Amino acid sequence: MTDFSLIASVTLIHLLAVISPGPDFFMAIKNSLTYSRKTGIYTAIGFGLGIGVHIFYSLAGLALLIFKSIVIFNIIKYLGVAYLLYIGIKSLLDKGANIEVKNQTHLQDISHFKAISQGFLTNVLNPKATLFFLSLFTLVISPDTSKTTLYLISGIMILNTMLWFSLVATFLTQEKIRVVYSRYQKWFNKLFGGVLIALGLKIAFD
Repeated sequence: MTDFSLIASVTLIHLLAVISPGPDFFMAIKNSLTYSRKTGIYTAIGFGLGIGVHIFYSLAGLALLIFKSIVIFNIIKYLGVAYLLYIGIKSLLDKGANIEVKNQTHLQDISHFKAISQGFLTNVLNPKATLFFLSLFTLVISPDTSKTTLYLISGIMILNTMLWFSLVATFLTQEKIRVVYSRYQKWFNKLFGGVLIALGLKIAFD
């Protein structure tokens, strides 16, 4: 039997978590402004695929194992830190590219696969996401929840993630915003790099 009240509750909880600023949010901003709307949307698809991984291991019971094993959790944690530092440093060193705002073209865009990969790795290697899904599947979703309800919840969370960050990419690539960004691209890149490095360090020492 489908539990619509549970679906509504989980949808709201997850949507609030997705909207709150974190590694995914700043990666979405960076890729959308630095490259293009399409790159931002493909990055959003990567986030959604990452959510699918979190859901899979939570349903398989591996989330509890990860949480109880300090070694496994720290491996995920420091891989995530290393990835955020890597992307952050690359952004700091990026000198920027000439952007043709009117036609939304970019000289240094990245492939769709790379955009999806960046979104996927940013989401999967975020230890706070691991803790979020562990809490969700142990405190909110009970073991006797029907498969239909679980499938619906899983699909909604993946779709929520993709849609929200696609909206972020669409908003940020409006012409007026891109005009401002094109003028100060170098400084924005440094800002994004600094934020990603700060997030990585915060996770490392949290």
